[in-house]
Amino acid sequence: MKNVVTLKWGTRYGPEFANRLFHAVRTHLSEPFEFHCFTDDATGLNSEIKTHPIPEIDLPPHKLSTGWRKLALFQPGLPLSGPSLFLDLDIIVRGSLDSFFEFAPGKIPIIHNWSNTMRTITGRRPEVGNSSIFRFLPNEHTFVYEQYLKEKDWALETFNPPQTYLTHCIKPIMEFYPESWTASFKRHCRPVFPLNLLMAPREPKSAQVVVFHGRPDPDEALNGFEGKKLHHRTKPAKWIEKYWTVGQ
Repeated sequence: MKNVVTLKWGTRYGPEFANRLFHAVRTHLSEPFEFHCFTDDATGLNSEIKTHPIPEIDLPPHKLSTGWRKLALFQPGLPLSGPSLFLDLDIIVRGSLDSFFEFAPGKIPIIHNWSNTMRTITGRRPEVGNSSIFRFLPNEHTFVYEQYLKEKDWALETFNPPQTYLTHCIKPIMEFYPESWTASFKRHCRPVFPLNLLMAPREPKSAQVVVFHGRPDPDEALNGFEGKKLHHRTKPAKWIEKYWTVGQ
């Protein structure tokens, strides 16, 4: 059985984010799967979603609301087994997810984190994964968590954002998913400043998944996003609606 796994904590993402993601996966994954949500509040979640408490992890209080919590998924004793695709709640799925399970067997595939245009052009794009999407084997890839326990203080002081530490741990068996499979809303859809003030974000041509790292979230981008800075603003991206409302 294939698993799709997500994490939900705090109040930024309500149950509708997990429910929409579940419906999107059911639409775009051709084989049977189980959908698992590790959460501190299962209220309002679809009854077909398997819910679990978020595993405890030794983190400073101010780190508990960050991506460092994803390391808890590499603890032994997780209540699932088999190939598991982790998906952040703030993504939209546009096409088949089958290939995300089939790609690079025996590896831990992850999407390549996006850099600014200049670093990409000059070939200085860091070899860092973006933990919005990665595949792992629960209870088999526990070396990640074991390594974290051995070097916790050093890791927390040295690595920022936390996905850079995950990359550090999995690098020996890491493989980047093909670039064309995913798109960054901020890098590939939002027009560059000042065009973002005049033109609506464009829909990517081929990406199966659009990742909304940082802000705006999908619902914010759909309706238009003000942001704190002019170059963060977006006009309404109406094309998001056909994916955001799937199964609703």
